[in-house]
Amino acid sequence: MSSVISINVFITSISAERLWDIDKPLPGQAQIAVNISLVGFDQKSERTIEAPFVFTVNYTPSVAQISIKGKAQATGEPGEISKLVEDHKQQKPPIPVIQAISATAIAEAILASRSLGVPPPLPPLPSPQGQEPQKPPTSRYTA
Repeated sequence: MSSVISINVFITSISAERLWDIDKPLPGQAQIAVNISLVGFDQKSERTIEAPFVFTVNYTPSVAQISIKGKAQATGEPGEISKLVEDHKQQKPPIPVIQAISATAIAEAILASRSLGVPPPLPPLPSPQGQEPQKPPTSRYTA
């Protein structure tokens, strides 16, 4: 029987700024980079971890920037929690925690990009035949 780690993600700050002049048309091509940084990874008990994070979206050229801060709380069996802690100590990303943060923060970033009138940080759709595919957003994990 395998048990599941429960992860709750709490957003504590959302900052979004349009840097491109509202009177100028947006550039035809914009590269979008998404980054998740865990600024801590603290074992609160044998069954609980807290991981404060910063999720950023940057555009090239500088169309906008979005920053989302918060905290992920993971709860599970002691063995599962200690494995996440060991992975983090070995510079391996704690995949379930990163996935939960990403899913929550990307939804907030999409809403913020809509409010600013800039392209959302989504993976590109497949291009029709004969066209160059767009570069997907780059993702980076920082411990």
